[in-house]
Amino acid sequence: MTATLLYWISTILLSLLYFGSATLYLTKAAWIRQTLADLNYPAPYLVPLMIAVKILGPLAILSRISIPLSDLAYTGIFFHLLLSGSAHLGVRKPQGALPALIGLVLLTASFTTQNTARAVPSPYAMTCTR
Repeated sequence: MTATLLYWISTILLSLLYFGSATLYLTKAAWIRQTLADLNYPAPYLVPLMIAVKILGPLAILSRISIPLSDLAYTGIFFHLLLSGSAHLGVRKPQGALPALIGLVLLTASFTTQNTARAVPSPYAMTCTR
């Protein structure tokens, strides 16, 4: 029961983090473009892609229409969070890496407890005892 509760809380909080970030990308586009440019990323190409990824990734995990697609979303989010955190640390802005660190903790909790909470298990996630 505890692992199931941990799964749903961490998954919902991770999804809210990503949906909130997508909303920020949509509502403050100029600021986001400047921030990405400051991190040496190609903002004109990256912003539309990241909006789609930040919406579709959590939806794939929450809906779980396909186990491989859900696992791919976990992987993509994992690498995005690593890249985001390291980019902020690389330009000496450690406070900017805090959401990535929180996201990594939530992602780890969600991924490792998913087989306990979901009816169809992922072959790549650990199996927790109930």
